[in-house]
Amino acid sequence: MTKKPQSNWVPEILYEEGSIIPFINVPDDERDPSLLFIFVNRQTGEFEPGLRGERVPVLNMQLRQFADLSILADKLTPAEYDKVRAALGLEPRAEAAKKGRQITRNVATRVSGETGL
Repeated sequence: MTKKPQSNWVPEILYEEGSIIPFINVPDDERDPSLLFIFVNRQTGEFEPGLRGERVPVLNMQLRQFADLSILADKLTPAEYDKVRAALGLEPRAEAAKKGRQITRNVATRVSGETGL
């Protein structure tokens, strides 16, 4: 099997106007990113002089990693995966899925009532 050459593609995080959920356009010949590295910046309250002598806030930059949970769900046991979800402040997968199905039913009922279907 021939290994695919490493790509220079870099995922770009975008936002649809009016939405708080970002998205990434993935080219057809690329795989979805399994892990994103993102710097989280916080101002320290301190300032330093900029190039023109202006006050520039000092930032505390910390590199964070965000993983595709579907990969973890595929590779871990259900109990291990639920531990990861709990560590992230999420409900166990089965409970979340049950609530999600109920939300979907509620939306479908409301839409069908509004459209007369």
